[in-house]
Amino acid sequence: MTWKDAATSDVVNAKAPSAVTRVALLLIPGFALMSYASALEPLRAANTLAGRTLYAWRHVSPDGRPVEASSGLVLDVDGGPGEGVSPDMLIVCAGGNPAAFDDAATFAWLRALARQGVVIGGVSGGPVILARAGLLDGHHATVHWEHAAAFAEDFPDVTLVPSLYQIDGRRLTCAGGVAALDLMHQVIAEAHGGELARAVSDWFLQAHVRPGSGGQRLAPRERLGISSPKLEAVVGAMEGQLEEPLGRAALARIAGLSLRQLDRLFSAHLGTSPERFYLSLRLDRARQLLRQSGLSATEIAVATGFASGSHFSRAYRQKFGVPPTGERRSRNG
Repeated sequence: MTWKDAATSDVVNAKAPSAVTRVALLLIPGFALMSYASALEPLRAANTLAGRTLYAWRHVSPDGRPVEASSGLVLDVDGGPGEGVSPDMLIVCAGGNPAAFDDAATFAWLRALARQGVVIGGVSGGPVILARAGLLDGHHATVHWEHAAAFAEDFPDVTLVPSLYQIDGRRLTCAGGVAALDLMHQVIAEAHGGELARAVSDWFLQAHVRPGSGGQRLAPRERLGISSPKLEAVVGAMEGQLEEPLGRAALARIAGLSLRQLDRLFSAHLGTSPERFYLSLRLDRARQLLRQSGLSATEIAVATGFASGSHFSRAYRQKFGVPPTGERRSRNG
């Protein structure tokens, strides 16, 4: 099994490494293709622009067989865990529902690589796999916002940061999507200098390289198409406090409005009341937890601000058409 690389003679003056960096990409079934490409393509571009092989890579799947991405595309791999793969860096690419992945052999292999000092990273849902292997305990880490609520509940020994990417010692975590381009810019810059990293970003038309501390999501203004700073402040407060929902009076104080004015603001911009909008946010969070965590329905009800399981179940069924237990059965097939 050979390490793949790509190099041409289009040279940028980069620092010479002592050796080629061997990168293994562990593809978990259902992995996000955008995140995978954003992690791999900068390495190929670095080789091309440097005119020599700085990085070589292999693809690995848990069973050594071709693996299907979330889009349905099937990728061939070079083998399974431990099959002649001795990387300097390993990146776990996952998506969909990474909390459902449970392969003891893969987790053991990841832990063995960590003991050997291998740099280990995860993109999109990849940090969930690393956390399940016990490799993020005591570390700062990030994960795609879709997985963040369940991650925080399931892995209290990991300091979860809502950032684009985190580099903490020999652990790299990335929220996924195009944020992997920003992460790899940093990785290439640290290994081979800023000039090459900037050339790689320019290659991919990345006019602005975001810092790791950048936020993952659009502000409520862009995401919801609202133009009122007062409404944006209230929505931000709601999103930040789902476990113990704020009362109407507290929301009105945040906006600097009367209760009646607050109602009119929500009706004019969002076509609903503050209470209904807040309830919808809490139920969306509950759905994420049901799909991606091992918490019981009762625990999820508490985590999303419901005083009773019966109220939670009724509200959930009204919005999604199934009770919480039905959602979990559907997830488990």
